[in-house]
Amino acid sequence: MAIELQHLTKRQENYSQWYNELVVKADLAEQSAVRGCMVIKPYGYAIWEKMQSILDKMFKETGVKNAYFPLLIPKSFLCREAEHVEGFAKECAVVTHYRLKNDPNGTGVIVDPEARLEEELIVRPTSETIIWGTYKNWIHSYRDLPVVCNQWCNVMRWEMRTRMFLRTSEFLWQEGHCAHATAEESEQRTVQMINLYANFARQYMGLPVIIGVKTANERFAGALNTYTIEAMMQDGKALQSGTSHNLGQNFAKAFDVTFMNKENKPEYVWANSWGVSTRLMGALIMAHSDDNGLVLPPHLAPIQVVIVPIFKNNEQLAAISEVVNPIVKQLEALGISVKYDDDDKRRPGFKFADYELKGIPVRLAIGARDIENGTIEVMRRDTLEKSVMPLAGIADAVKDLLEDIQTNIYNKALKMRDSRVYKVDSYEEFKERIEDGGFFLCHWDGTTETEERIKEETKATIRCIPLDGEEEEGFCMVTGKPSKRRVVIARAY
Repeated sequence: MAIELQHLTKRQENYSQWYNELVVKADLAEQSAVRGCMVIKPYGYAIWEKMQSILDKMFKETGVKNAYFPLLIPKSFLCREAEHVEGFAKECAVVTHYRLKNDPNGTGVIVDPEARLEEELIVRPTSETIIWGTYKNWIHSYRDLPVVCNQWCNVMRWEMRTRMFLRTSEFLWQEGHCAHATAEESEQRTVQMINLYANFARQYMGLPVIIGVKTANERFAGALNTYTIEAMMQDGKALQSGTSHNLGQNFAKAFDVTFMNKENKPEYVWANSWGVSTRLMGALIMAHSDDNGLVLPPHLAPIQVVIVPIFKNNEQLAAISEVVNPIVKQLEALGISVKYDDDDKRRPGFKFADYELKGIPVRLAIGARDIENGTIEVMRRDTLEKSVMPLAGIADAVKDLLEDIQTNIYNKALKMRDSRVYKVDSYEEFKERIEDGGFFLCHWDGTTETEERIKEETKATIRCIPLDGEEEEGFCMVTGKPSKRRVVIARAY
């Protein structure tokens, strides 16, 4: 693996190839036997598990409860909400039969034509329809509200062009689905969840994000409004990193989900849904990593500290272990995940390269001479800086260093993003500069026609209307029509 590391494509040479190689060489994931799908390997899944556990805790602190709903959805359910079915129709995988049989010609097995389903089933692309079909049985009175459920699951969207973590036919995610008595409560939850995602991205992923509202053309199929967090990758492209949708009463009306209000009158409930997926893994890789491999924020690293002993024989290893084992316990007592790699089958140089590739935030190296001097070598992965620290108090020093690394990773990403945010008023200038990437703050006339023209002519899309954007009188850079605020436009993954 150390040899492979030397051949990791440089970001400046080919950013896309660098990403694809890094996913594989850092042991995060690999292509599967099923076209468009991936195998998430243990190290990659360990990062996803940390994301999952942190988010799950954050959800539950707001009153969310986990549930699970079926993978297979009756086609008739998907068809009840017109915009919804239109939005997902081209991505659906359809189950038509339930049995195989031996081919009488002896060529293996074939689908049994007599085992055709009475109604075709859709492999879950998203769960609004099956969940609202269920909520009809749960909700009868205002006393049953709100219903605030989330499920962790997989979904299937048949993608033609895939890239591991960023866009695969099957991926993992969570999807929250809430039912409320009033429009105000539903909107409040919708906004609450997009802010929760933004806090997670900033505090744990070290990822500065812009919170905004999607245009009507870009919002979720069947939603009244979609809120989004948009992150910038190192190549200047945007990555949608989480969404929260105000669904209004569309799904309640499609599935006849009503409740008796306090005046004993029937009303349709108000709905929202919200989710993030393993796409966050792609964001984590692309936002921070370098030409040497992964750079993981300590808050999400499965192994935060690795200790590598430098020894010539078993006697030296035993002496080093006697010093290191108490340090391991001290680190663990501080809530730090640590690995002591005393494997004698791999050389220290190989270990250093491997752990650098995998983005371990802090590496400690210690040999016989270090013990004599009462010191230990410390390397931080974010800057690759090495220093020598006293063995006394090393656990507390490492804890402080991890927090410093977490902060530095965020600040570095923020500085990079802010340096590539541009105000542009000329469409000609925009078309020229979009080739180099970045977030462009531009005036837009609010029409779908102009939005589609920008996309067709530049391959860039309106990522969002930023929530913290100030009103500013101006003119659409394309049509010259009046505009009251700028939108964020970028090329995106």
